[in-house]
Amino acid sequence: MRVLIADDEAPARARLRQLLALHPAVEVVGEAATGVETLELTARLRPDLVLLDIEMPATNGIDVAAALPSPRPHVVFCTAHDQYAVDAFELAATDYLLKPISRARLAKALERARTAPVNPTPHPERFLVKHGHTLVVVEERQVLYFAAVDGLTRLVTVQGDFWMDPSLNDLEARLRARRFFRVSREALLHLAAVAQVQPLAGGTGRVVLKNGHRLDVSRRRFRDLLAALGA
Repeated sequence: MRVLIADDEAPARARLRQLLALHPAVEVVGEAATGVETLELTARLRPDLVLLDIEMPATNGIDVAAALPSPRPHVVFCTAHDQYAVDAFELAATDYLLKPISRARLAKALERARTAPVNPTPHPERFLVKHGHTLVVVEERQVLYFAAVDGLTRLVTVQGDFWMDPSLNDLEARLRARRFFRVSREALLHLAAVAQVQPLAGGTGRVVLKNGHRLDVSRRRFRDLLAALGA
């Protein structure tokens, strides 16, 4: 089992590393001290399990878990606080460990992760986006659309634009189909952000969003968009 340790405190990471060393079948593939590092290392290393602290600088582990890329690893939260348990299990967490973590309790969590089926990827209701060297939490209701730009993904809100790593294909697979719609190869919009629909010649169309932005809709998707908006 390939494990990523994510905790902002070096002694806590060292403690987990020592406990994991007692399990020959476990390989620690990396360590992260921030939410940004956790997301980047998860995408690059593809661990089977992330041991994730909740209270970290700039963002918390709950938001990080909600934004983990697909295929999503198992997540075991490791925290000194019990008030996040409900949020954790809403994100299909494999386990929730309270610090100080004992050898026996960690062993039980590892066994749960080893025998558990592949975690379902929850429909995200908030997104972690890059803003300089920090992460910003954007609620689903704030999203107008996602756009593919030069291999990156731009998240557009009324307040401004942000950048994130998941591709439009990955987002489309994870988002609720009744709330989001792929209008073209370059854009995935939030249906609630549509203010107007304009049919164009040749069976194509255009949508005008509540912030005034206009997005073209491909011919093969236009009729499906009308059906989605009507639903």
